[in-house]
Amino acid sequence: MTEFLKCLAFSFLFLLFSCGNNKPEPIYLQGEAFGTTYNIQFYSEKNIDFKKGLDSVIDVVNHSVSTYIPESDISKVNRGDSTIVVDSIFREVFKISEEVNKKTNGYFDPTIGILRNAYGFGDVKPLKEIDEKTLDSLMQFVGFHKVKINSDGTISKEYPQIYFDFNAVAKGFGIDCLGRYLESKGVTNYLIELGGEILTKGENLVKNQDWVVGVETVDSELEDRSFEATVKLKNVGMASSGNYRKFRIDSASGKKYVHTLNPLTGSAEMSDVTSSTVIAPTCGVADAYATSFMALGLEKSKELLKNLPDVEAYLTFNDSLNNHQVFVTDGFKKRLGN
Repeated sequence: MTEFLKCLAFSFLFLLFSCGNNKPEPIYLQGEAFGTTYNIQFYSEKNIDFKKGLDSVIDVVNHSVSTYIPESDISKVNRGDSTIVVDSIFREVFKISEEVNKKTNGYFDPTIGILRNAYGFGDVKPLKEIDEKTLDSLMQFVGFHKVKINSDGTISKEYPQIYFDFNAVAKGFGIDCLGRYLESKGVTNYLIELGGEILTKGENLVKNQDWVVGVETVDSELEDRSFEATVKLKNVGMASSGNYRKFRIDSASGKKYVHTLNPLTGSAEMSDVTSSTVIAPTCGVADAYATSFMALGLEKSKELLKNLPDVEAYLTFNDSLNNHQVFVTDGFKKRLGN
């Protein structure tokens, strides 16, 4: 998942207006997590070291599902350790993945880890060449139906080479875990932004309104972000995916590989969807579907969205003349700012 979606220049989004002394004072926290940074605004009268608590949640999530930590549960499972009893975080991420995998007919599949590594988007060196024969051999190790969680909490894999990669859901779920922590401490109004993904609860009490965030333009630069829409959020998560920044050019062949892979073909080529911004009840679910729509393409995404009443999407795509176009679900339209 890329940092495609950002709060509207977080610093100005949280700019306070002088409205008298009776307004609640927001608390702001910043830090690093999951290979990126987070910004949180919330309200609480309790004298608690929230930063310490949030960082402990991040550590627990990393220890469970981070492929970049050699001693995490997922890393051990990927190395073939069949004795690991996975924790509740791994199980929940697995459950979300299983549900989205079924609803997308396999277009969302965390067992593509071996492909991500081969194409150079994982945590090992890429293969020098991926021809048809190599791709066929790799594809036998892809398929969510080839893995399961046993009754004792261990993981079974049809092939030991199967490599879990929860990157397209774990960050969003990690944000949900941060929200759960805040709520366990009595916080009922907050906005969490982490690496461009967002979870909201309640309202922005300073402004007495829903939280307002931005949808970034496809050609926005990291140093000078621009936004093509604003959206109001309350009690939902929002995540996005896009291939316009995260891709790799093979130095030998000059071929371009995008980070959103097609689990059914093994292809690392772009669909007609150039970016996907999704609103869902949780950030983990939004994260998973944002990636799914990138792989599905526009028409299949539109058909799927008809059967997802709790999921709304803002999809950008290029038409037959390569012109920038936008498809927005009705529910997403209702949240757009003026």
